[in-house]
Amino acid sequence: MNALMERLGHEFKDAGLLEKAMTHPSAAYEIDGTRGNERLEFLGDAVLDLVIGEMLFVRHPEWHEGKLTRARAALVNKESLAARARELSLGSEIRLGRTELQSRGDEKDSVLANCFEAVLGALYLDAGIDPVFALAEELFGSLLDDEAVLERDPKTAFQEWAHVELGATPRYVLVDDNLVDDAEDRFTLAVEVRGEGWGEGQGRSKRAAERAAAAAALERAKERS
Repeated sequence: MNALMERLGHEFKDAGLLEKAMTHPSAAYEIDGTRGNERLEFLGDAVLDLVIGEMLFVRHPEWHEGKLTRARAALVNKESLAARARELSLGSEIRLGRTELQSRGDEKDSVLANCFEAVLGALYLDAGIDPVFALAEELFGSLLDDEAVLERDPKTAFQEWAHVELGATPRYVLVDDNLVDDAEDRFTLAVEVRGEGWGEGQGRSKRAAERAAAAAALERAKERS
């Protein structure tokens, strides 16, 4: 863990927290039947929302609440967090179970993003909010003013388009749940407007599947426009 601590810019007082953060549920279940870094991931998700929210709030005093919310969503989505995890080379350190090892879990966006959040949760528990801010500034600082990065998330963009063009709010409907934990295509959701299907998407979570469905709907909306 020493090399990882150097990359994080923080020497843990409780190294066990970092070890827990780097233990995927698939590995923990094989070792002792526990759920690995899931609780730390939950905490890290909340801490990251706070930190990125404050950084955007301070950096952009002229932005209204809606733009701040969209920018934060763009920075903390799965793809963005996976990219930050790759910057820290978390994939080479994470402990995976046999199934995830065979399916190259260390390369999956979902695994990397969850691990990154768990590490932030561990940082927060070990030393408070300051090292989380320091790491976030290093990893996200250059993105806070990048309009290409801070574009609207697909659900918001499609909802705004649907309100203007169709006069209705999109509705997301569960199409399928294959019940395979951590599968990238576990959930399939469709997005409808006034009963008409506009797109489908898959994801590890329902939220991820909704975003994928909205992205597909946006492509159809562009063709229609």
